[in-house]
Amino acid sequence: MKFLYQYNTKTIILISLVSAIIIVYPNISYLPWELSYLDDSMKWGHITFFIYRYLFFSLVAMVLLIINLRKTDTLVFSKRFLYNLITGAIAYGLYVSISISTCTKSDCFGSILLFQFFITCLLFSFFGHVYHMYNVQRKKDQEIEDLKFENLQSKCDALTNQINPHFFFNSLNSITALVRKKNDEVTLAFVNKLSDVFRYILQSEKKGLVPLSEELEFIEAFKFLMEVRFANKLVFNIQIPEEKMPLKLPALSLLPLIDNIVVHNVIDSENKMVVDITMTENDEVKITNPIYPKLSKPQTNGTGIRNVNKRFKILMNTKIHVKRSNDIFTVLLPLQKKK
Repeated sequence: MKFLYQYNTKTIILISLVSAIIIVYPNISYLPWELSYLDDSMKWGHITFFIYRYLFFSLVAMVLLIINLRKTDTLVFSKRFLYNLITGAIAYGLYVSISISTCTKSDCFGSILLFQFFITCLLFSFFGHVYHMYNVQRKKDQEIEDLKFENLQSKCDALTNQINPHFFFNSLNSITALVRKKNDEVTLAFVNKLSDVFRYILQSEKKGLVPLSEELEFIEAFKFLMEVRFANKLVFNIQIPEEKMPLKLPALSLLPLIDNIVVHNVIDSENKMVVDITMTENDEVKITNPIYPKLSKPQTNGTGIRNVNKRFKILMNTKIHVKRSNDIFTVLLPLQKKK
């Protein structure tokens, strides 16, 4: 039934012609035998009547097909069959009228003809019933898929929106510190970079998956903010091959991980933080950093890495990998090849 979902006139005509062959098959099988008993003068008349019969059933099949596809949308088979019987009865009356007025001898009231009309109505009732059942199921499946997508999109938007407040308040604290130092030039540059960062965050909320190159460009802008905040005690070592830049990952995957590093570690002159962002052989972005634990437990709800992992599950049906060994913290982000 899938090929009929976008049916056209040619498809309907073709189905009607093929269906008529099936319906008049008894007449086709009898035709050579009947012609053998007729004079030459009567053979052409008999062949003409047979062609008329075939074309008439083709027309009836076409009308019933159109009615069942376009007009009758009930899922009650008995109701559909009744409509087709009424149409078939009208067609039968028309066939009898034409046959009697044009032919001196015809089987207008024969059992085979009545059976053929009955089978035609039954065939297209079944055909229309199956088609509309398929159509209804297809619409339900599409509605389910739309609801799933909307649900996933809502979850992803909610997860992305969790990033903004936390980062926003940290940035305000940095600006406050700069204002107190009365360093107007650096403060202005910081505000400009902060504006670029927030522009990317707001745009990313509508993107879903983005190329790795976009995330790294964002990190380049973000580096300035971190350098000002930590006076170059936070350093980024980014080594990603150029050919891997088109690979994709969820937008804002790197920001929560870097923010997680800042929240959970001591970063000062004695504990200089070097964040390495590299690529593995399995096309995974590898983020590693040394662990300098704070004396007091940081005030955080631990949503950063969980947030990223949930978005990877939603958008890529995969998960990130987190490892901790020998005072080194590692996060592996799988990438999706560009489609």
